[in-house]
Order: sequence, then structure tokens, then C-alpha cells
Amino acid sequence: MSAEEDLIDYSDEELQTTDAPAAAGGDANGGAKKGDLTVSGGNADKKGSYVGIHSTGFRDFLLKPELLRAITDCGFEHPSEEAEEKEENIYALVLPCSNKSRPILECLYRQATNLSRLFEGDTRASENLGVSRFGVERCADEDGAKRLPGSVRNRRLRMLYYTLGRRSAPLKANVAPLIRFLFSLRSIYCAVQQVCIPQGILGTDVLCQAKSGLGKTAVFVLTTLQQVEPVAGETSVLVMCHTRELAYQIKNEYARFSKYMPDVKTAVFYGGTPIQKDAEILKNKETHPHIIVATPGRLNALVRDKFLRLGNCKVFVLDECDKMLDQIDMRRDVQEIFRATPTQKQVMMFSATLSQEVRPICKKFMQNPLEIYVDDETKLTLHGLAQYYVKLDEKEKNRKLNELLDELQFNQVIIFVKSTLRATELDKLLRECNFPSIAVHSGVSQEERIKRYKEFKEFNKRICVATDVFGRGIDIERINLAINYDLPADADSYLHRVGRAGRFGTKGVSISFVSSEADQEVLKSIEKRFEASVPEFPAEGIDSSTYMAN
Repeated sequence: MSAEEDLIDYSDEELQTTDAPAAAGGDANGGAKKGDLTVSGGNADKKGSYVGIHSTGFRDFLLKPELLRAITDCGFEHPSEEAEEKEENIYALVLPCSNKSRPILECLYRQATNLSRLFEGDTRASENLGVSRFGVERCADEDGAKRLPGSVRNRRLRMLYYTLGRRSAPLKANVAPLIRFLFSLRSIYCAVQQVCIPQGILGTDVLCQAKSGLGKTAVFVLTTLQQVEPVAGETSVLVMCHTRELAYQIKNEYARFSKYMPDVKTAVFYGGTPIQKDAEILKNKETHPHIIVATPGRLNALVRDKFLRLGNCKVFVLDECDKMLDQIDMRRDVQEIFRATPTQKQVMMFSATLSQEVRPICKKFMQNPLEIYVDDETKLTLHGLAQYYVKLDEKEKNRKLNELLDELQFNQVIIFVKSTLRATELDKLLRECNFPSIAVHSGVSQEERIKRYKEFKEFNKRICVATDVFGRGIDIERINLAINYDLPADADSYLHRVGRAGRFGTKGVSISFVSSEADQEVLKSIEKRFEASVPEFPAEGIDSSTYMAN
């Protein structure tokens, strides 16, 4: 696809930009080191005036109190482990607590608890610090706090730099390096938020590529909620994605973070449901959403039929933008919607895979964007995800799948196939074998797809057989096993599929069935593209500790 093909241009005056030098991960000549966080363009030079990075990666004083409260409530905890199991692993300390500092400290406590999982079995922690586990403990006794050495200046480190009580005694000597390691590890997962959110709040256009599970959704959800000023009957934020399930999930994220913002209305629109229902919502000022999450086809129909007017749109967001701009029909819908919005607006685009060919196409929609690339696209760096393949004949797949599901421990598993028919048949076979399975694919009606998605998301089913409709963006925290029953056709699809497991640093495993010469070629292309070796699944199996939390 040509970068010039059928794309919108701003005027020459509007396209005049001055590129800022690369930052955060660049070399002496301004180039980015492979695999680093790369930042360029935008208003990155303004960041120096903002200090005090929150441990969550958000500059807390830039966010509305309602958002901070929601962030504290959410805690970004992944329910792949039960709360009581976390408590059993907590034996070291770190938070003093007073009424004045309690809200921030509670948020820090939740974050530290979440991060403690990353130390379980982490060889870097063992080698660097002489410890293999890290935990946190609330403390109500301020008088017992140790004085912070003057060499540690960061305000957030000061809050965390306390060891209270005898239970933490074995770690006292290692607390300082342990906390430094904690923050360095956290920065791996929050680099996207740390850079994008402050600049997004300032109205900068953002083009962001980061691997699955690094929190890209939180960037545009929090940024737009921070900026939105609700006016009855006006839509100021548009968020588009390529599948109905992803749209539904993003809508839920907005609901989660806007729980203390009752005046902000959000709605989700997608095909497969009566358009008249959407029209009724838009006609009524009382129900008209300020934030719309939608698929391009349905949104374009609403605009074309004049049910929706976008003259007040201030923020235009594309999630999984490469997928949306690569398909001709979807790209046409996106462009028609884009034309219906004001020229002066903020544009943000996100994807886990953003090739060199697609980047200039995305930038056609933007003005001097801040470009964020976390890990070079040629490297497969899904932290905590073990990857294997199994070589077998096509007729052996069902037997091998049954063996794996019997032998492997998992919270939830997603099994990818290449067609709706195979999804239906495999789901039927699994249920006949008494596996708690469910199938999600384009052959299922829209209402039924959303119903099944919710059933899987809420842990009522532990096995999901799916086509690539589930291959991008879907964030279900309990998934720690992804199986490619049929290998995808390309490396990008592979990355998106296996990225459903091991999200945000949690452990996981992916297993791909290789049954033909074509599959072998795909596997070779995956290893070449991402400079990664995918080993054969061992005959003796694998240690559950490599993909299950302790």
C-alpha cells in the first residue's frame, strides 16, 4: 500500500513541522538504539517542566482527582492470582501511612503488590540483589520509619524507602538496590504511559507502537477523560477500532476510569445491531455520548445518515491503527469519518505492530506527532512469555491438543484456528470431551459474540476457540496459555495472537502446531522477523512455574 494512495493531506502550511531530536534511548547522533523506548517529534521538549513521576507511570498532579481516585480503586491488579494468594507471598514491607498521605500510599501499595509477582523466580532479582521474592506490607506506625539516606532523592522512592518490623529484617541491607530495581523494572511496563500521557494531555498528536500488554489503552482512555469537557448533545472524543469485541472492551475501560465522572457519557456502536437504537441514543441530548467508541463501518453509517455530527470532535483515536489503515474498505471508512471532523483536533494512533511502511501513512493524519516506539519491531519481546512449537501431522492435532489441555496447568486458554468452521467444530469436540469451551468468531451473531466474550472474560469459561477476531487488542488478564492450532499466515498476526497470554508482565506460554511445509516457512519467518528462537515443545513437558504464578 502506497503512503500516497487515497490519503488525506493537510494544507502545506498545516504540515510544516520541526522535528525534535530523538530522546530516551537515542544515541549520541540522535538515533534510537534497537529495542529501546524511542521518542521523537511532538512537544517532548516541554517534559522537563514536569516532575514527580508517580509509581504508576502517571504524573499524578496533571490528572483530575476523579481519575486519580479511579486509578487508586483499580490498582491495575491482574486477577490471574487471587488476592489471598498474593497475601501469602507478602513478607517485606514498604509503606508508611498517615491520613494525609493515605490516598497516594494506597495506590502505591496496590502497585507494589502487583509488581511483587514479577520478582517470583526472576533471575535478575536473585543475581543482582540476593533475593528471589519481594513483598509489601501496610504500616500504620509512622514513628517506626527509618530515616532516608540523602543519596536517594526521588520523592516516590522516599515514600517507599522504609523497612518496618522484624519480618523485613532479612531484606534491610538490600532495600535500596531492591527499590531501584523495582522502579527500573516498572519502567519497562510503564514507559508508554510515562511519555505519552503528559504529552497527550497537552494536546500533542501521538503515534505509538508498543508490544501487547504494555498499557496502550490506558494512554488514550486517561488522556481523553482528562481533557473532556462534557457539553450536552456534543461528541468531543472518537475512538475507533477494528473489531466489535475490542470496541466493547475499550468502552468498559472508559466505564472503569470514569466511575467518579458521572457527567461524562460514553457509548459503543458497532455493526450487527439495529442502527435505529444507536440513532435514538444520538438524537436525545440526555443520552448523547461525549465519548464514542465504535467500529468504522457503523460509525461511518451514522455520520452518512446524519444521525451523528462531528463538528465538535476534539480528539480522534485509532486503536490497532495498522490493521485499520491496511484494509481498503476500513481505511475508506476511517478517512470519510476523518473528513467529517474539524481540521484542528488531536489525533492519536496505537498498535502493537507498526511497520516502517505504515508509519508515514499514519502520519498523514497528524501534525508533528510525538512518535513512541517501545522495543524495535524486529524483536519479539513479550516479557514473561515462553514460546514453543509442536511438529505433527494434521490428523494428530486433536489428540495433541487434548494432551496439552490435560497436562498443562492454566487459568484460561485461547486456541486460534484459521476459519469459522474449524472454530465451531473444534469447540464442539472439546465440549464433547468435557472441556469448558466456548467459540468466538465472525459466524456468530453480534449479540451472541458479546455474550460469549463476557462469559469468557468473567471466567465462566476457561477455554476459548477463536479466529483472528480475537487476535488483536483483547485484554483478558487470566489468559496464560495461547495455542495456535492453525498457524497464522504472517509474523504480525503471530505476535498479536500470542500476545493474548502473559500480558503486562505476567507469566504465560504459547504453543504453535506446525503440520505442513507452509507452517514451517511461517515459523522461520517469525524467527527471522523477530530475531527470536522458538524451540520445540519438550517431550517431557515444561515446568509449570515458567507460565503459572507461584
